[in-house]
Amino acid sequence: MSGARKPVEPTERGTARQTVTIHYAGFNRAWAAWVGDRLERRGVRVVHLRWESPAEVPLVDLLRDLRLAEGRILIIVSEWYFQLGPRTHEEWNEALREVVAPDPSRFAAVSVTTATVPSAAAVLAPVDLTNMGAEEAERRLLDRLDLSSAPLVPTASQERRGPRFPASMPDVWGAVPRRNTRFTGREPLFNEAYSTLQRADPGAGVVTFHGMSGVGKTQLAAEYAHRFGSEYDVVWWVNAEKRVTYRRQLAELAPKLGLQTGQEYGERLRAVRDALRRGDPYSRWLLVLDGADEPDQIWDLVPTGPGHVIITSRNPEWGEHNSRLLEVPVYARDESVAFIRRRAPRLTEPDADQLAEALEDLPLLLDQTAGWLNDSDLSVREYIALLEGGIDSDVVKVSADFPLAFQTAWSILLNKLRETVPASVDLLRLCTFFAPGFIPVRLLKEMPADELPEQLAGLLNDPLLWNKAVNQLRTYSVVRLESHEASVDESVSGGESLYLHRMVHQIVHKDMPDSDRREFVDVVRSALAAADPRRPTDPDLWPGYAEIVPHLKYADVLKSTDRQVQRLVFNCLRYMYFSGEYRAGIKLGERALESWRSLLGETHPRIWELIYHYTNLLRAVGDYARTEALSRTAVDYLREERGPHDLEHLRAAAGLAGDLRGLGRYEEALELSQWVLAAYRELLGDQDSRTLNAQNNLAVSLRLLGRYEETLEVERQTMEARRQLLRPRHPWALSSEIAYAVDLRLLGRYAEAESIQRKNVRENRIVMGRDNPQTLRAEHNLAVCRYRLGDRDRTRDHADEREEPGPLLSSVLERGERVLGETHPLTLIFATSQSCYAREHGDIDQARELSEAIVARYEVMLAAGHPFIAGARANQALILRNVGEREHSHALIEQALSEMTEAVGRDHPWTLGCALNASALRNLVGDVEGAADLTKDTAARAIESLGRTHPLTLSARIAHAADLRALRDRRQAEKVEQEALSDFDATLGNRHPHTVSARARTRPHWDFEPQIT
Repeated sequence: MSGARKPVEPTERGTARQTVTIHYAGFNRAWAAWVGDRLERRGVRVVHLRWESPAEVPLVDLLRDLRLAEGRILIIVSEWYFQLGPRTHEEWNEALREVVAPDPSRFAAVSVTTATVPSAAAVLAPVDLTNMGAEEAERRLLDRLDLSSAPLVPTASQERRGPRFPASMPDVWGAVPRRNTRFTGREPLFNEAYSTLQRADPGAGVVTFHGMSGVGKTQLAAEYAHRFGSEYDVVWWVNAEKRVTYRRQLAELAPKLGLQTGQEYGERLRAVRDALRRGDPYSRWLLVLDGADEPDQIWDLVPTGPGHVIITSRNPEWGEHNSRLLEVPVYARDESVAFIRRRAPRLTEPDADQLAEALEDLPLLLDQTAGWLNDSDLSVREYIALLEGGIDSDVVKVSADFPLAFQTAWSILLNKLRETVPASVDLLRLCTFFAPGFIPVRLLKEMPADELPEQLAGLLNDPLLWNKAVNQLRTYSVVRLESHEASVDESVSGGESLYLHRMVHQIVHKDMPDSDRREFVDVVRSALAAADPRRPTDPDLWPGYAEIVPHLKYADVLKSTDRQVQRLVFNCLRYMYFSGEYRAGIKLGERALESWRSLLGETHPRIWELIYHYTNLLRAVGDYARTEALSRTAVDYLREERGPHDLEHLRAAAGLAGDLRGLGRYEEALELSQWVLAAYRELLGDQDSRTLNAQNNLAVSLRLLGRYEETLEVERQTMEARRQLLRPRHPWALSSEIAYAVDLRLLGRYAEAESIQRKNVRENRIVMGRDNPQTLRAEHNLAVCRYRLGDRDRTRDHADEREEPGPLLSSVLERGERVLGETHPLTLIFATSQSCYAREHGDIDQARELSEAIVARYEVMLAAGHPFIAGARANQALILRNVGEREHSHALIEQALSEMTEAVGRDHPWTLGCALNASALRNLVGDVEGAADLTKDTAARAIESLGRTHPLTLSARIAHAADLRALRDRRQAEKVEQEALSDFDATLGNRHPHTVSARARTRPHWDFEPQIT
């Protein structure tokens, strides 16, 4: 060591605080933050000064300017500190001898590198902080500055959590790309992103790096994770290009967080999102969503909570989803020059400047071109001449979407790869039949060698050739090796992925001989088909489908006539239906139908199977008119060609019955459902799953017709049979439990319904996931059960107030709107219940806003005269009554009653409910006789169709007593009322809200609740 040390005196009360200026390269920010925190805890005033080294300013001048900084100057020594500019070791040695050596006491240093640094750095007397723990590093730091290392007396400020020791990784660190040791510049973006996230309120810490392909968004996010990772306990990287992939990779965080979950995919996903929201067990978390170019696909799944989220995307629409947009431009010229000289040390500064101009400062292109230019004898001038001269279009054909410089430069690089390692070009081309981004190479390596073309068999089965090809691509930054921290010389293990940028993907995909294209696409299709888990209804296997689905488009599977590949398409459509990925499934089904009709013919057997899966998805989002047309075509053709008892025909007929239910044609649907069930029983017996599905559909038809007792019995039989045939936690068995609990509730058996539904909700959350449509249905029914049940016999093990009716209904609606969309049939069911609840609990503005939206959406989606429109208008009339619009309310309820009677008949419970509400409005506007006649008739019909003690019947009887009192027939009114109150006590109990309201002579009303179809 050279030079005398100048001590930093410990600060005493009443004395001036000593100052230390920490000088560091941006790459070493984590070290600077840790060192500063350690010093501040000792009372030292710390100034952070990031090292800037503009190439045009002599290094000696920069160091002289540094001496103007306050106090002692502490330099964080690393190879990065000395490379900025870039500068040579000779430049540094000369500058250190001239500026630092005459007055070394102004400077001190700590070393955080084991790499070679300029020899004259010895004048800084750096103390080594590598390969040791935090305690020893702090002791050495304090000793270098002559500060006491005695234990501190704890104070409130000292007990705060400071930055983590940089040599210690966060507790959870997952899938973050390796740090790019050639990363250059972008300091203003880092500063803005960091300050934005630090200032954000909990739940609002979301930043989106957006810009064109190739500008380095992913590299920027990766460097942020490494640079600021010491401030987090969890850093987790997710490929967000597709919703299914995003959900799978987020669910994989569960065991890393120590969450006690089963293996079910849905349970892990729910647990992770909940843990991040609560900040338990970690509140300092960073989630990076890479390649999220379709905000509408995943915005609803972006976690909220005390942590931070960074998104990389080409799509600026993220600004509409609670995210701060930060545009990532191409490099500034000085950044380009610095990067090129670091990537290709043989190039001079003028060479680098010329190359940067020719390549338009595009980071990805600079990386690839400088990498191979450094290994080439070609001069920059000669290379630019090649660029300007262009490349024969027969050699490479590229998309006009890319900058011209990129097109030409890439063709040069591709030719270089062909000359050196031809197998690397084969590997690259093969990868382009997967989606850009992470390429699951294990799917290729698991294929039997005898199923591979000779050209690829050697590549995939010879580890030496494989590694040579991969390493050549990595050398020129064409691909990244991700997943495991393997060194360059290690082989790509089965679990690893190659990362291929979308620009490279598109260029290479277009530059391919037709013979290779045919061979390579068949290989990838076969690999995907072989990876098919085969059971799309099993939630445990959904992660497998989530991995496969993004690649279907790029493997062009819809042009394959291979039966196994087509079976994969069917299973993926089925998976998307059961997992609730309706929008993506509909897109795939639509493309498949168009492609296969052309490829196979209009009446090929697989067309009818495809229509079955496609219409299931369309039906799930309420597109009934479209599904009816498709289903009827299939039914007519299959009946004519194969006969009425063909299984394919029966399946199509069952789908048509579902379409008729959606269109409000319930009697037709019931007749068809009964015939389909009878046919299945005759052909397959009572215990086949297809028979049970038909039995379930019959129950849906009966429920829509208001025949609740019959529905309950059919659903009970279906539920018990499914539990026995499948398993208690099979999605279909859980769905039957929901339906059974709904039927109990519709019959007024609220306590039984709530008990069953409570257990069912827990199991759906575990098996299906919290945001799966089936789970939302379960939670909705639980909320309505508890709302109807009141406080009597309520089990209080759901002490969490989020499980109370109001918060639970709000949560279900919010998630339904996010996951399914505002016009989805289930979302409209949830909105209807929320509106009714808000009306009864004083939030009339929310109730009215929701109700008006529901009526408007049903009027657009459904044909005139549909019972759901009439029911929604009946609910709207109650709101108008509550806000004093009597005449409007009266007119609307009379319209609803007329339309409902026309749609479902006079004896349907929905019609009886409309009549109950209409009688109240007649009474309110002075038509007392009309009200009494209506309630008398309604009560009689309700007794006949629902029974004497059904809640709707009891309400009609109480309403009739009120109308009799208004007519001054007090004796009859008293008789009717007492009989009804006695039945209320016996049925619901004397403390139930309905009973209490009846005794208080509060006029009863009825809420319309649409049902699933």
